[in-house]
Amino acid sequence: MSLGVKISVAAAGLYLLAGMLLGIVKYRRIMTSAEHRAPVYIDIAHRAAFMYSFAALVIARLLESSPYSERVQVGAAGLVLAYFTFTIIGYTAHGLRDDTENIFAERTVTTTWFMYTLIAAEVGGLGVILWGFFSTQIFPLF
Repeated sequence: MSLGVKISVAAAGLYLLAGMLLGIVKYRRIMTSAEHRAPVYIDIAHRAAFMYSFAALVIARLLESSPYSERVQVGAAGLVLAYFTFTIIGYTAHGLRDDTENIFAERTVTTTWFMYTLIAAEVGGLGVILWGFFSTQIFPLF
């Protein structure tokens, strides 16, 4: 198993654990809230952690067929996984502060430049990983 695959599988496990722990926070907030609702961003963080755990497994599986060096694999996967992590942490922080406002309601460094870099890193990193898979598993069929 390559280092990129190991990192991706480890991240998947950590995101799954984060989702479960955020589920505990969500439940606690539901039970202590007058409206019996969790803060919006705790709910989002909870779901995002679970979705990212499965996305990390897909990345790991795609990397298994990568023709690229370990450095390229780790770099591409690392970019995607780093932004997944930043996103979960950000949503959790907003949820713990009980921010109920839409964080995108006003332009800030986070809602502009962070989002631009997130888009470039996630789409670019996955693009490299997916291209590697297609070049070894799909294109040789033609």
